[in-house]
Amino acid sequence: MSYILAFESSCDDTSVAVLDTDYRIYANLISSQPQHLEFGGVLPELASRLHMQNILKLCELSLEKAELELDDISAIAVSINPGLIGSLIVGLSFAKSLAWAKSVPLITVNHLLSHIFANYIDHPGLHAPFLALVVSGGHTEMIHFRRETEFEVVGKTLDDAAGETFDKAAKLMGLGFPGGPILDKLAHNGDPDFVRFPRALAQKDNFNFSYSGVKTAIRSYLHNQSTDFIQKHQADIAASIQAAIVDPLIDKSVRIARQLQLKCILLAGGVAANSALRTKLSQKAEHYGIHVYYPSLQLCMDNAAMVAAAAIPKYKAGLFSPLDVNAFSQKGTKLL
Repeated sequence: MSYILAFESSCDDTSVAVLDTDYRIYANLISSQPQHLEFGGVLPELASRLHMQNILKLCELSLEKAELELDDISAIAVSINPGLIGSLIVGLSFAKSLAWAKSVPLITVNHLLSHIFANYIDHPGLHAPFLALVVSGGHTEMIHFRRETEFEVVGKTLDDAAGETFDKAAKLMGLGFPGGPILDKLAHNGDPDFVRFPRALAQKDNFNFSYSGVKTAIRSYLHNQSTDFIQKHQADIAASIQAAIVDPLIDKSVRIARQLQLKCILLAGGVAANSALRTKLSQKAEHYGIHVYYPSLQLCMDNAAMVAAAAIPKYKAGLFSPLDVNAFSQKGTKLL
């Protein structure tokens, strides 16, 4: 049996996991950073310092929970892009040191690719070809996978991401951060047709996304309403905002999956935890004989188990990284 020790530190969560090459989790520990909440967002320098404080202890605890020693580890995996560059460097430096010290391969992983392969943990029978819809705080992409190590981005946001739009809308409504879970909870009791916010790039042959206009429309609408009105109709406004964000994701994913004759869609990223997106995408796709898969809620969030999962196909293919590899913050899903 081969074991992979993985590290995730792309933003404000430090995580260390141990998986075997059959996608079984032996440990998946996460240390969050609530220190950022008072600032309404993540402070990059603070995040880096907290990663440095937490990563060694998490590594020790993960091996202890997995009942393994470092000598049992077959490879070290780590996310190196995209993300906050200082945070990425902390994880990469630690992973490099272990790979060098134990003379085991280093596998570098794209953070968005990790979100996609989180599906393999809950659904180990998955295999390409499939369409992956990645929706997170800073990224919105559709990727056509021909094989696990061969893919093409077929649609992406031209400006803001879906997750950013959730956060901005919640902030405008005075609801706090992160906005996605808050709006999702409110929307359960609301009318999604209460306000008709715009859906950009609605052309049938266009598979890209745009949310800047939606954000502007939300801001303008809220600016023209009284505080009492917003409070009274909070759930309806939340449901309308949510519909404006997820409807294009659902429509375009199903359309391009049909065009590419794919029978499988993998939902991935933090916004993959959104209940309306999960339910409505599954319902619409099922109508056309397309199956939709998504990770458990815990695996939708940033974690190291998904990094290990993305590293497994590379491990089996012998796609290792040199120890002089560096982290970088360029957005997008990449094989590296």
